[in-house]
Amino acid sequence: MYSEKVMEHFQNPRNVGEIENASGVGTVGNAKCGDIMRIYLDIDENKVIKDVKFKTFGCGAAVATSSMATELVKGKTVEEAMKVTNRAVMEALDGLPPVKVHCSLLAEEAIHAALWDYAEKHGMKIEGLEKPKSDIHEGEEEEDEEY
Repeated sequence: MYSEKVMEHFQNPRNVGEIENASGVGTVGNAKCGDIMRIYLDIDENKVIKDVKFKTFGCGAAVATSSMATELVKGKTVEEAMKVTNRAVMEALDGLPPVKVHCSLLAEEAIHAALWDYAEKHGMKIEGLEKPKSDIHEGEEEEDEEY
């Protein structure tokens, strides 16, 4: 069962769309469930995220986590945005069913992928940021997932 906040962000998602000439764009997916998430960041000269948009192909939880993730990073500095974790997204949505936790991980990875793109375009390094995976299961051994 989904929380009221998850349903609200699914039915009325915030920051949907794309940003032309974005400072950074990150696209990640999950081959196991078919969700694809793209985050666009508009970052000013003070490294503040002025605007953020998303496009997500996926289930309701994927749309809701994308929407909430954009809300959590908007107006934040690049460093503050790095601290937005999948757990923070889930908590802001009052939780997710265990089988949908991967959607919040997708949101975190999409933000990091957009920040990575921004850093690459500007020849800079962001503390704690690693090169993103295009699929959140990349590099994992085949295993039964416990959610």
